[in-house]
Amino acid sequence: MTQQRLGVVSQFTRRARMVGWYDPAQLARTGARVLVSTLFASYDDRRETDKLTAGEETALPVDYSLDEAGRPREALWIDYVADLGDGWDSTYDVAYTLSRCGLTLTDSTGASHATRRGDVLVFGGDQVYPTASRADYRERLVRPYEAALRDSVAPHPELYAVPGNHDWYDNLVAFRSIFCTGRWFAGWRTRQRTSYFALRLPHRWWLLGIDVQLDSDIDAAQLEYFRDVAARMEPDDQIVLCVSEPHWVYARAYGRSDDNCNESNLAFLEQRVFHRKIAVYLAGDLHHYRRHADQDGAQKITCGGGGAFLHPTHGTDVDVLSGGYTVRKTFPSAAESRRLCWRNLLFPLINPKFGIVTALLYTLLAWSVNADVSAVEAPRYGDAARLSFAGLLQHQGAMMWLALIVGSFILFTDGHSRTFRYAAGSLHALAHLAAIFCLGWWATTFTVDSLGLPFGGVPQLLLAGVLIFALGWLVGSLVLGTYLLVSLNVFGRHPNEAFSSLRSPHWKSFLRIRIDAAGMTIYPVGIRRVWRAWRINPGGPESPEWIPDERSPRRLHGTAPELIEPPITVRRS
Repeated sequence: MTQQRLGVVSQFTRRARMVGWYDPAQLARTGARVLVSTLFASYDDRRETDKLTAGEETALPVDYSLDEAGRPREALWIDYVADLGDGWDSTYDVAYTLSRCGLTLTDSTGASHATRRGDVLVFGGDQVYPTASRADYRERLVRPYEAALRDSVAPHPELYAVPGNHDWYDNLVAFRSIFCTGRWFAGWRTRQRTSYFALRLPHRWWLLGIDVQLDSDIDAAQLEYFRDVAARMEPDDQIVLCVSEPHWVYARAYGRSDDNCNESNLAFLEQRVFHRKIAVYLAGDLHHYRRHADQDGAQKITCGGGGAFLHPTHGTDVDVLSGGYTVRKTFPSAAESRRLCWRNLLFPLINPKFGIVTALLYTLLAWSVNADVSAVEAPRYGDAARLSFAGLLQHQGAMMWLALIVGSFILFTDGHSRTFRYAAGSLHALAHLAAIFCLGWWATTFTVDSLGLPFGGVPQLLLAGVLIFALGWLVGSLVLGTYLLVSLNVFGRHPNEAFSSLRSPHWKSFLRIRIDAAGMTIYPVGIRRVWRAWRINPGGPESPEWIPDERSPRRLHGTAPELIEPPITVRRS
């Protein structure tokens, strides 16, 4: 059975590293895919055709309120995980943890809580990084989960997935083939036929998965579907709403400057379609755990710790949201997040390929200026600067490279504030120009005065270029890392760029949820450090293929899963 569903999983499976978001080649490929997907999504919304091709059964919610014998269920367990397929270690550690049949967790008070694997697993968005190619899905998502749960026994756990923006980068082609065709996903059975779904849960609860595409938009066919679902609900039913992005956070942080960062769709669904029955909002997209709650016990939880790089929990002012929601817990804490940001000073070591970009820009601009500053002795910076500026004005190529450098760093700057973009972008570019000036001055002086090479000769230009290139790789990367550190820790800007640069696989999280007659209990599971050393497990097909290797060096060890905070109880209103 295992081989028929999954194929033979090789013990030599390639383990993907965390995505290098500052790898120039990766940036180019991702940018091209994003551009193409945005254009296609604007003119060919795949959700409009899904309703026509999926069949009439999609109009019926999947009913989990009854068991296999048709009796009302006393309890149902659900696992929720979002932002998954990045590096092997982070994705597999989460898959390995949630796939266990039973898991006993300890909270901060020392109390133990027995949980079990979900009857239903929900992927909450962005199932793969960096783009939604079949190869990336296979390598970064499917293989880790196959290795974690190669097979299951009846009653088999079932899987549903909400697409995020990264899943839309191929217009949901790969997403649909994996999650919407009735295929097995490792030991989980898939049942959805469209990118959105509705599940009827025990004790008058519902779980709804919403697809907001790339522009936080809900299409007409999907809206009609959820109107029909809402018509099937009783007046005192309650809803768990799963969306791919925490619009409640984005509206608070960026709503004034970005029209896409609003809660209008959620507000419309809550008030006009579901008539204020939503008790719990779940979202990923931000790769950390953050819980907001109001005084009545309604929850808005961001839990995007399924495998992707860590996002910060500090910097942006989102402690209080509209509607009286206040932050109750973050993982990691804001203080720990701020401390982690200092690792940007290691930017050249963490992102070595990015230095090629700054090295080339530094070298080409210095060559284009071609000013003989070797006769100017330090610290006569003014004379050297005047010579360099004169050389800059005399060469059109130098002006072109100057405009490229300044424009690139302004465009790179966080655009949620126009003032910050132009002020910080200009200062950032000025820091790089100052570095180019100093390196060019030193390289020219060293090759002409110290080595005696004639200025402007081929040997002198080549050697100076090599020196500027080598130091530009280091200095340019260090300037960028310092800029990201200051931007986030001081001004609260660049949260995505300042933490994607760290490529951290740690601080993972997922939710384990129990629904019973008493209400809903949410167990937020955290993994502070993921394992980075695994050994083959000789167990059978229902056991994980890889288990932690305790014999490995201590620095490769992970930490046991724990409760981020005591269980959260949501009672019926």
